[in-house]
Amino acid sequence: MGIIGWVILGLIAGAIAKAIKPGRQGGGWLATLLLGVAGALLGGWIGSAIFGVGISQFWSLSTWLLAIGGSLIVLIVWGLATGKRG
Repeated sequence: MGIIGWVILGLIAGAIAKAIKPGRQGGGWLATLLLGVAGALLGGWIGSAIFGVGISQFWSLSTWLLAIGGSLIVLIVWGLATGKRG
């Protein structure tokens, strides 16, 4: 997957993670993009370590689920680290 694929995946996965988690999360589209890309990297690492499935294909359902799940984890950890409660 190329850099444009990572940017699109990160932006959409970060937006979905922000929509799933209750509460108000700050940040605009750039923060959402960074959240999604970090979440996709984390989800890909967890997926390959535990399930043997990584993030390699843009149109794969496992790619999207891992990216959204990783984004949720990053969003929760970021909220705990900054003291924001949802």
